[in-house]
Amino acid sequence: MKINRLVTQFQKNTGEAGYRMATFDIEVIAKSTGGLAPTILYFHDNQDVTDDIRSLRFGLDSPYSYIDDYDQFQKMLYEKEQRAINNLYDTFSIRPKNMSTSKQVLWSFGVLLLMAIPLLVAIILR
Repeated sequence: MKINRLVTQFQKNTGEAGYRMATFDIEVIAKSTGGLAPTILYFHDNQDVTDDIRSLRFGLDSPYSYIDDYDQFQKMLYEKEQRAINNLYDTFSIRPKNMSTSKQVLWSFGVLLLMAIPLLVAIILR
């Protein structure tokens, strides 16, 4: 197995060596770097562990085959990634966040109407 800061070796009850995740305390941050897709960064104890997570995910050996709790780790990471991406997109959104669902629908129609006014004026004055 390739050495990774996020994976620790332990002794199973059967006497053989096993591997498990060293920590589930990963902070996930999504940033926009100007492209279409956001860049996702992973931190543990204020250290960048993005390369460690990528090496686990994209390595030749599937981590599911030798890390006992990797499935739980992936579920936790997925939830944090989704939350980070949603937070990033919410910062770009003009949608008001403190309104009820019905008011947000009315807001959307109002913005659509506001955007359509120049088009309607151009058609009428043509």
